[in-house]
Amino acid sequence: MPFAGSLSANRFSLDAQPMAEEKTDRLTPARLEAFSDGVIAVIITIMVLEIHVPGKEIGDLGALRVELPLVLVYLLSFIQIGIYWVNHHYLVDDLDQVSHGILWSNLALLFSLSLIPAATNWVAVRGISSFSIALYGAVCAFPGVSWMVLSTLIQRRSATPPASGMVKQAASFCLYAGSIPMALVSPRIAIGLIVIVAILWLLPPRKIVELSRESNRPPI
Repeated sequence: MPFAGSLSANRFSLDAQPMAEEKTDRLTPARLEAFSDGVIAVIITIMVLEIHVPGKEIGDLGALRVELPLVLVYLLSFIQIGIYWVNHHYLVDDLDQVSHGILWSNLALLFSLSLIPAATNWVAVRGISSFSIALYGAVCAFPGVSWMVLSTLIQRRSATPPASGMVKQAASFCLYAGSIPMALVSPRIAIGLIVIVAILWLLPPRKIVELSRESNRPPI
């Protein structure tokens, strides 16, 4: 009987081990990354669906003039969301395990990014005005805050500095925040501040450049 009891105990431990591994696997960075990719893809799809073909009562050139502001704002918004997507992969690569705080800060980032299509459509419909650009700048600044929180939590968890330094993140947020009052003075200058942030983040981080150089270096 004791022998049978030990067999059942060993069997229980063997059965429990895959369950424990499966439970741990639920909080892997790969699942976080896949979920974020899906949400960002939906956000981009929602934006492009707002671009409609004008009716036949407007000529081709007139239709292009009507849709041009929406297309340009869509391009700027697409680049910004794409920048978050690329750098999100760089950020999550430093993780081995996801914490509760990282999950919720990542959800806050995705929520703030989901507001960009609404702000983009607002500018396209209402035109370039002080209020519309100030609203757009505020919506662009919102993901910057959640990104800094997520980046800080991941840095504490992984003990690895993010590929994009905190100085770059703070400077970008200041430019976004500065575009809000600037829109009341000059909406076009405010748009220029947002474009500067996009150009700043289009440049690859130094850490990524160095890693790519090392991987492409021929073996000695």
